[in-house]
Amino acid sequence: MAKGSVRKKGKKWYYRFYVEDASGKLIQREYVGTESKSETEKLLRQAIEDYEEKNFVAKTENITLGELLDIWAEEELKVGSLSNGTVELYTHVISRIKRHPIASRKLKTVTADHLQAFMDLLVFGGMEGDFRSAGNYCKDHANKYSAVLNQAFRFAVFPKKFITFNPMQYVVRRNKKEGTDIFNEGDAEKTHPLTREMYNALLAYLKQHHPDAVLPVQISYYTGLRLGEVAGLTWQDINLKEQYLTVRRSIHFSSKNLRVEIGPTKRGKIRTVDFGSALTKILKEARKQQKKNVWKYRDLYRNCYFKEAPEKNRVYYIYCDYDATETIPEGYREIDLVCRKECGCLLRPATIDTICRLVSKKVPELEGFHFHVLRHTYTTNLLANGALPKDVQELLGHSSVNTTMNVYAHATRESKKAAGRLLDKITG
Repeated sequence: MAKGSVRKKGKKWYYRFYVEDASGKLIQREYVGTESKSETEKLLRQAIEDYEEKNFVAKTENITLGELLDIWAEEELKVGSLSNGTVELYTHVISRIKRHPIASRKLKTVTADHLQAFMDLLVFGGMEGDFRSAGNYCKDHANKYSAVLNQAFRFAVFPKKFITFNPMQYVVRRNKKEGTDIFNEGDAEKTHPLTREMYNALLAYLKQHHPDAVLPVQISYYTGLRLGEVAGLTWQDINLKEQYLTVRRSIHFSSKNLRVEIGPTKRGKIRTVDFGSALTKILKEARKQQKKNVWKYRDLYRNCYFKEAPEKNRVYYIYCDYDATETIPEGYREIDLVCRKECGCLLRPATIDTICRLVSKKVPELEGFHFHVLRHTYTTNLLANGALPKDVQELLGHSSVNTTMNVYAHATRESKKAAGRLLDKITG
């Protein structure tokens, strides 16, 4: 018997169920119902009965691009080897593409010209149907849309055999040419690493207004960890005696599942990051303070937990916190996170990010600051003081040393001055 369900979008309910396409694969079809859930459920039952009586088979020539994207997501994307974060990102990209009129076009009528116009819209801006682009899609972001469309069309060619060739192979990635104002003064660098004075100003503001955010900022400043990696750090990951920590996981909020999830790092690799005496002292003090907080809140202190949530051939880890007065649901295991609020619960990455952006508005010398600047600062400080690029690459967890040098090697003003005056030693 066909399986189906209903869901509400806006004021109306929709019903959907799976049918077999011409190749025997199950695909999902969705139809608009009414504003009544019970009436929509009745329509669903009737549709399933009609399908089973008439043995309806979806005709491949009627499949739209939007339907192809759904089929590809269910049959290949969600069961593939990509990380959970990438799957969620690609799923979001699909939802965005489906807001464009091209998603309603029959697959066999989609040409390279249609796809080129869509990709140009991403880069240069404009509006088509319910899809709006401000034209601020960076190269990396636009490439994600290109990757989704490319993979979906390859999937349509083989193994599905819906079409005979991939039209995305003829689409050119065009980039918006940025104009340069050669008359007005401006700073050529967009991302500014923090000076020591700026870092001290940042800490001073946080200690006064957002003390919970001080520790994650300090950790990233001395280790270069990403925001999600800092949030996912546990005390078991830190070796204070040998002065190193192990980056194993990252925490993020899933907009798709509306929950906080614990997953692998961006590259899916575990790495070791060494640190010095300054951070060792900070971490020892933080550990002592957390133990004091446990005694302060007693039974109301919130401990952190996680639970495995299998979905298809991948596993998600859901975060939750409970105090001693609450019953811990079956299957949850405790995790001793480092970055917590005073009450014990996780200091969420989104909260830290919001606080950092608020600082950029409140402290004049920190205008434009956001959490990732700490990672830039860490890299700049290492390279400016003689660290080998290959060592910095491994500490940061980059896939190649080129990423380290091209994206993060922002030399300080003083080191640029020194470099510019090197010839004085020869000619002077």
